[in-house]
Amino acid sequence: MNEIEKFKRERKERIEKQARNSPLKNANTAFMKESILSGYSYNFEWLGRPIIQYPQDIVAFQELVWEVKPDLIIETGIAHGGSLILSASLLALLDYCDAAKQNTTLNPTLTKRKVLGIDIDIREHNKKEILCHPLAHKIEMIEGSSVSPEVIQKVHDFAASYQKIMICLDSNHTHDHVLEELRAYASLTSKDSYCIVFDSVVEDLPQGCVIDRPWGKGNNPKTAVWEFLKENDKFVIDKEIDNKLLISVAPDGYLQRIK
Repeated sequence: MNEIEKFKRERKERIEKQARNSPLKNANTAFMKESILSGYSYNFEWLGRPIIQYPQDIVAFQELVWEVKPDLIIETGIAHGGSLILSASLLALLDYCDAAKQNTTLNPTLTKRKVLGIDIDIREHNKKEILCHPLAHKIEMIEGSSVSPEVIQKVHDFAASYQKIMICLDSNHTHDHVLEELRAYASLTSKDSYCIVFDSVVEDLPQGCVIDRPWGKGNNPKTAVWEFLKENDKFVIDKEIDNKLLISVAPDGYLQRIK
C-alpha cells in the first residue's frame, strides 16, 4: 500500500469512528442548535456574494464537484446568489484544469459548463449583482416556481444537452414542496452524481428553533427525502459525508444516484 492509499484508508477509519463518537455528536447537536438560532449561516460570502451556507457544506460540495466533474449544476433557490457564484467558480476551475491538461488556451466565454438557478422571486438588486459578476457568463437563471409545469419543462429542456448533472435543492423547505422538487428534478441527476437536499437538519432541531417559517419538525426536507427514497431505488443517502462533516445543514440530504 502506497502513502496515498494509506492516508485514504486512515481517513475512512477516522470517519467511521466519528460516527460512533457520542460526545462529539452531542457537541455537534448543541452547536447546530445555537448556531442556527444565532443566524450563523448568514455570516459568509463567496467571491463577494453572500452565501447562506455552513462552511462544512461548502467544502463537501467542492469535493463532490471535483469528483463528479459536472457540466451542469441545477440549483433551486437563489437568494443573494452566493451559491450560484460558488458553483460557477468551481466549474470555471474544472474548465481551467481541462485546458491545463490539454495544454491549450482557455477562452472562458466559450466553455459549455453552466449553472442554472431557479427562484420564484429573483430580487432586482441581487440579479444586478449576479449579472455584473465576473463569472456571470457561466450562470443562467429562471424566475418562477420550481414546481410549476412551465419551469420544470424549461429546466428539462435546458438540461437535455448536458451529460453530467448535479442538483441542489434549496428553496421552499416544506415537505410537500421538496418532495415535488425531488420528483421533478432528481431524475436529471447523472449516474454517480448527487442530488443535494439542503436544510434537512430542520428535522433534528428542538422545537422552537424554526420561527416564522411554514416548515418544522415532521414537515421539512428530510421527511421529503425519506418519502422520496421509498418510491425511488435509484438514490441512496451518502452516510459517509454525514459522518465526515457532522456539522451540516444537510444530514441525509446528500443523495447519490447509483443506477
